[in-house]
Order: sequence, then structure tokens, then C-alpha cells
Amino acid sequence: METLKIFALDDHKMTVMGYKFILEDANFNEFEVEVDIATTFDIAKQKIKQSLNTRKYDIILLDIQLVSLDSDDKRTGEDVGIYAREVSKESRIVFMSSYSDSLRIQSLFKSVTPDGYMVKSEIDEHTLIDMVNTVKKGILYYSPSALTAMRKTMSRQFEVDDYDIMILQELAKGTRTKDISDHVPLSQASVENRKRQLKVNFGIKEENDLALINEARKKGFL
Repeated sequence: METLKIFALDDHKMTVMGYKFILEDANFNEFEVEVDIATTFDIAKQKIKQSLNTRKYDIILLDIQLVSLDSDDKRTGEDVGIYAREVSKESRIVFMSSYSDSLRIQSLFKSVTPDGYMVKSEIDEHTLIDMVNTVKKGILYYSPSALTAMRKTMSRQFEVDDYDIMILQELAKGTRTKDISDHVPLSQASVENRKRQLKVNFGIKEENDLALINEARKKGFL
């Protein structure tokens, strides 16, 4: 019987152990499942790199947020996804995250082009197994909230790009707006315009910078 190799990354060990237990114990009709797990960026990258010399993962499951919001380490599951997409193009990538914001999902689809997205609150034994069966066939899989977010994304004319994220990171560090251009390759006027547009896009047009930072964290951009 064919063995489907799956890799799962989440900073909570109980979460990835849950994925492993459910999927390896599930009764798939045409294959069995073997799940490798990791809880950090470095271990995840190492395991994916090692798989290139043996057998590449068929499906890669990634959480987005890997460390606490106040950590200096800003590497995320999105960064792992970008790496995996570069070195293991045949692998199918699915994000498993608590974030259901349409802007955040839009950003992921631009950087990684994943094969699926599941909101954690909608993951259970049945949806997890259904996702594997679906993605293995080359069909995209979205949990209900992710699908709703994707529909919203299709109707939007804006996105959060790398420069926007750099601006948000500087604001979160406490950098004053007039000094951000010293750290980001944009003019002060461009920084101010982008910050203003971010507030509009996040629905906090009249709020201050702290509200912008908090909203960016809620949406998974910080």
C-alpha cells in the first residue's frame, strides 16, 4: 500500500501530535499516512531539506505564527512555506491557522500559493481526513471561514505588500513615522501614505498608530 508522507509544523507540540495521531490512525482506502512533526522554524526547514535527499513530503501542513508576538524572531510558517515552495515544488502546502482575516490569507496566496487553508477552530478529525483526501487529488481545500475570506479577497482591490509589513514592523518597534524612511527604502511621504492606506484597509481610518499595530497583530501581519 502507498505511504503518504506528511509534514506538520506548529509551535504547540500537542497540536502537531494531534494531527499525527489522527492521520496515522485514520482508515484511508488507498494509502496509509506517515507524519513527521516540528515545532520551530529551524527544525521545520531542516526536516524539509533532509526530505529532498530521501523522499519529498507529499503534503506540508503549516501554522503561521510560530513565536510569541513580542519575540525578536519574526520568522513564520509563511517563511517555511516560501522555502518549501522553492525546494519541493511537488509538495502540496496547506496552512492551518487561527487567522481567518481575508487580507492575511490574500498575502499568503501571493507569497506561497498554497493548496489549502484551514482555520483551526474548524479543524476536527473528519475535516482533517477530508482535507488530506482532497488535497492528495490535487484539489484545493478551504475550511468554511477560509472560503468566506477568499471570496472577500476576490472583490478587493488592495493588498498588504512587503513594504507595508516593514512599516508595520518599525511602528511595532516604536520607530517614529518620520524616522521610518531611515529603515525602509521609501520616502517619508510614501511611508505616511501607506500608513494612512493601511488604516483605511484595516477599517480603523480615524484611529492612532497603536490601534494600527494592534489590528496588524490580530490579522497576523506582526
